[in-house]
Amino acid sequence: MLGNNLYGSLFSKRPSETFKDKDHRRHRSTSWLSASESSSTPFSTSLYAGSALPTPSRLLMRLVRWVLVLVAAIIFLSYSGPFNRFSGYRERHATAPACDFPLGSLPESRFGEVRDTLAGYKYRGEGCNVSSLDLHVPLGSVCPDKSSMLTAMSSGGRIGRDAPYLLRGCDMQWFSTLEVCEVLGRYSQVILVGDSMLRHVIGALNVLIREDLGYGGVTDWNFSEDEKRQCFCNNQFDVRDCSIQGIFSTADVVEHDPLSLMCPRMIPEWNTDLRIEQIVRYPIPEDERHRLERAIDSNPSQRKAFVLGHGLWSNLEVGQTLRWLDTVLDIIEMKTGTRTQLRGRSPRKNLPVLLMTPNAAGDKKPDEWIVSQGNKALVHFEHAMAIEAAKRRIDHLGTWNMSVQATLYDGVHMDMRGNLLKAMMVMNWLNLLEA
Repeated sequence: MLGNNLYGSLFSKRPSETFKDKDHRRHRSTSWLSASESSSTPFSTSLYAGSALPTPSRLLMRLVRWVLVLVAAIIFLSYSGPFNRFSGYRERHATAPACDFPLGSLPESRFGEVRDTLAGYKYRGEGCNVSSLDLHVPLGSVCPDKSSMLTAMSSGGRIGRDAPYLLRGCDMQWFSTLEVCEVLGRYSQVILVGDSMLRHVIGALNVLIREDLGYGGVTDWNFSEDEKRQCFCNNQFDVRDCSIQGIFSTADVVEHDPLSLMCPRMIPEWNTDLRIEQIVRYPIPEDERHRLERAIDSNPSQRKAFVLGHGLWSNLEVGQTLRWLDTVLDIIEMKTGTRTQLRGRSPRKNLPVLLMTPNAAGDKKPDEWIVSQGNKALVHFEHAMAIEAAKRRIDHLGTWNMSVQATLYDGVHMDMRGNLLKAMMVMNWLNLLEA
């Protein structure tokens, strides 16, 4: 029958012959291990009669021998070759951040900076969970001077939307409240002059020196209960009715809520006038011009620093912004009797001025401004103003890179996280003015 023929063709050998072939192959596969194994005591089973397999005790000894060889090889490689170098790297950087792109590994001297400086601030919690490590993670070495710091801060980037900002080439510092107070305390006045973007920067500076994430940037001492609900945490920057109630001067805090100001409590002699004069139009109206003149202390022996910001109100027209800039610089020079622009060979005698150009545009930017104030126009404006600032020998900080992958709640302005980063950039500039 067909079934019998098929069986016969597939299984033509007798069962006993099949088992003998299997036993012969098993013997050949094990004979290379040891010449003496061919004389080992065979199993008593008649099925494997004539085969030569090792006893269990010999198998155990061979296993132990191979384990010892493997352990010795691992120990040898761990003390020489690439494995040892990796182990040493891991030990040296055990407490450093896991990612060292693009600035290299964190020096041991900076290990203490891997901390959340906002952890102890008022209202920090589920309703306002903002960490400094979400804004900037220390990597590499700190920039040694003002010029390299400004370049690194202006040309960094993020690995993902709202990821911590990474500087390029060298790193900035994220200062504690005490360190912020110490840096600001070197100056009798730190005056910001400009538009709503700078109003948000001084709001973030007040968050830092008041250690208050909930209401640190606004005049919460005169808020109603509804305003406190509406203007909490990020909303003090994101809601226009809240942001226009921002703190314009530390003198206002001293007058209305002095206990909220941390700097005098940490440094009793601290007496810095931190303020903003919001001047956006050109020609500058006379009342705004006189207000700026009154705000500037005329005593030339008192150290001062100025942060200027302009652009969107001139529709990013470079010529219009330059006329605004030169007018503000003339007012500062006239009132202080000190140069703001380098006209000789002594740059250290010049009054420090930082020009901060506008941040990037977001997806909520109104359509009517996409061409004149979109990202292409903003990049061209930043590059042009950097050149003009260099001609005037004043400092420039670009903010397009640090904001292009960040939240812009209305397509124009950054939220509290972005403004805290801007504020810390200003602090790093102030810190290096003497370097």
